[in-house]
Amino acid sequence: MKKSEQAENSFRSGYLCAPSVLSTFCEELGLDKEMALKIATGFGAGISGRSQICGGVTGAIMAIGLKYGRGTDDPKDVQERTFNIVNEFIDKFMARHETIICKELIGYDLTKPKERILASKSGVYKTICPKLVKDAAELVESLLNR
Repeated sequence: MKKSEQAENSFRSGYLCAPSVLSTFCEELGLDKEMALKIATGFGAGISGRSQICGGVTGAIMAIGLKYGRGTDDPKDVQERTFNIVNEFIDKFMARHETIICKELIGYDLTKPKERILASKSGVYKTICPKLVKDAAELVESLLNR
């Protein structure tokens, strides 16, 4: 099964967008899956339900950081390379979806209780969000497999 399908299945099984993407790549990048799920939880629904940056995007950025990020023994230029890869990911995601902002992607502001209910009733969590998670995982996989 492709990583993008694994991430989508994780989302459909009840995990939020960010944990679904990060956990799909974590073990091959040296992070325990349980830890990845916990780390990414607060980034779901546009960062803790604030409808900001899409959780699929933040999960992907964390995966990129696991592979390319700057550790204690790495030179400072590793940071610039990581930024370049993250920006390439964001550009590709935006080419598909025009934005990385959750409320613009799903059409609802999750900080407003009435809109959160409407989002749930509308089915966006079953139609739009799985596609966003799948696309984020597909794009990040291509960047991790260079």
